[in-house]
Amino acid sequence: MAGPHLEAIVETADGVPSDAFEVTVAVGEPGVAGLRPVRLDVRYLGPEPVTASVRLVAEIPGGPATEESSETGDAAGSEGGSQAGKRGGVVKEWPWWLIPGAFYGENRPEACDRIFPRFAVGEADPQAMVSSAWEFRADRAATPAVFGWSDTGGVVLVAQESSTLGMTGPGLSAGETGARVHLRFPYAEHPVSYDGTQVAAPALREEHTWQPAEEHTLTAWVAELDGDRHGYAEVLRAVHELWADEAPVEPWVSVPEAADIAAEGLVRWHYDPDPGVLLETIGFDRGIGGTDRQAMHIGWVSGIPWAQALLGYGHRTGDEAAVAAAERVIDFCTAELAPSGTFWGTWYRATGWAQSWSPIKGALHARTLGEAALFLVRALGTPSGVRHPRWRAAAVSNLDVMAGRQRDDGNLGTLHHAQTGHVMSWSGAAGLTWVAALCEAGEQGLDGDGRYLAAAQRAGEYYARFVDEEFLYGAPEDVDLAPSSEDGYAAVLAYMALHRRTGEARWLDLARRAADWMLTFRYTYNTGFDPRTPLGMYGFASRGADNASPSNPHLHAYGMVCTAEMLQLAEALGDDYYADRALEHLACFRQCVPRVDGEMNAYRGMITERYYQTAAFQPKGMILGLSHAWSVGVLLLGAEQALAAGRA
Repeated sequence: MAGPHLEAIVETADGVPSDAFEVTVAVGEPGVAGLRPVRLDVRYLGPEPVTASVRLVAEIPGGPATEESSETGDAAGSEGGSQAGKRGGVVKEWPWWLIPGAFYGENRPEACDRIFPRFAVGEADPQAMVSSAWEFRADRAATPAVFGWSDTGGVVLVAQESSTLGMTGPGLSAGETGARVHLRFPYAEHPVSYDGTQVAAPALREEHTWQPAEEHTLTAWVAELDGDRHGYAEVLRAVHELWADEAPVEPWVSVPEAADIAAEGLVRWHYDPDPGVLLETIGFDRGIGGTDRQAMHIGWVSGIPWAQALLGYGHRTGDEAAVAAAERVIDFCTAELAPSGTFWGTWYRATGWAQSWSPIKGALHARTLGEAALFLVRALGTPSGVRHPRWRAAAVSNLDVMAGRQRDDGNLGTLHHAQTGHVMSWSGAAGLTWVAALCEAGEQGLDGDGRYLAAAQRAGEYYARFVDEEFLYGAPEDVDLAPSSEDGYAAVLAYMALHRRTGEARWLDLARRAADWMLTFRYTYNTGFDPRTPLGMYGFASRGADNASPSNPHLHAYGMVCTAEMLQLAEALGDDYYADRALEHLACFRQCVPRVDGEMNAYRGMITERYYQTAAFQPKGMILGLSHAWSVGVLLLGAEQALAAGRA
């Protein structure tokens, strides 16, 4: 096989191709996952210094799909993901993109309220962040790679984060002459730069000034792909294996010590016994007021999930104070339900229980409610559950209400009115976490007639289209309908729960596909930090960390929420790759754990939510100086699940 057609172009700072360079491109034989090594030898022939960059370009084979499937399916992208890749009745969009962790298909669904880069053929509105061509700096990507597919085939280019010319940059474009992916050495961000603020920042270009007779050798990899978008999984797996030895991760603490520190942090800093809450954020600097958020979500960024993790820790270690604190939080969360029969969304000290973080008045978010219900069901399986009948009643109320609202096609809804129970939005895949809650209810004896399992199966079938399309979105309250790593976690929780209950291979395969998609957000390399920044000084290794989402770019640890499921998936498949990636995530976030008061300018047991790996929100190398209840809680949960599985 000759391999994909590649073109190397040298452009001056104003984007004009230059003929003052000699470039040779050598492509090697295909290796694992069909990846071919590429070598570019570039020599400047001009007499005067010039600022220029090198682009390695590959065309996407094929073109738009022109025939519809013979099956019948949804035609509405607003309810079943984007229109791309639907199994029934809808022409596939073309092209389809993936820059792992940074860009997914169209990237921003048209109905999404949050503004961040969006791809649309033939459109150019940089201030609205809509374009048919995008370029990014490599450290925005969990793997510096750019994939592009037509309906019939695809191509991927991969490179290291940096070369001798500076940081690399992946890019994509489509127009009347076709669709292309490219790598730029050094990077550019175009047509605008996204800094997380929803306001377009000026385009950027890292500059390298070539001197007469200067030479550089650049390396990359290229692979041809078929029309199956899931082909990224084999490529990223191969890249992870190729790079892992060059990207060591050195945890500061053991898994048991991580659990001890996190449990102490939850009780010492986030737990408030009056009225019995886990405060969402606590400032690192206790000498400055106003940084503690006097609020608690029912799930997600605070609330029942992390109280349940503390409860499990307390029972395992005999820590009565931890058990008492966890029980008090769950008691408070279950003492008052919304008039519609589900949990409330958020508690505020000044005003009490209220809705979720939604601009829509009265809205409760399905993912947040579902996560609270899932971990409440799990709490029922502890000795504490027997002592607290109100927990069981609250779980049954939530499960009954959500199963009763389920649409005939299986959709569980995204936004629910706190007062009336009216489903205010059916868009996205936020209901996935309810699949796990409905399944696990049976494990606690709450599903005698099998009604919950039947609802979970219907929902599993409905939301499978998002997994099949490789485009899940809608899970976090704060990014509207953006794709996110949290959608991947929810899908893994859901489909592993269905597999545990039924043993059906269909659910196991969806769990595997969901896990592969989730792992696109997980860094396969250690990005370089300036040694003068906090992350540089502490030697933070990014391999194993997840980018939160294309719309909310920072490294976070939420992936530990499904540590147990990833370990179970590995066992069920006989493939330890998934366990290794889960334990790699746990290892990554056993770095930067304050072990003594004052370490990292924090107190023992305070865990930040955000590690800034790229130019968004804050300068690269900084950390957010707040401890988040979920960040502490998910470390505790991941450690407890690893210990329970004997993988610590």
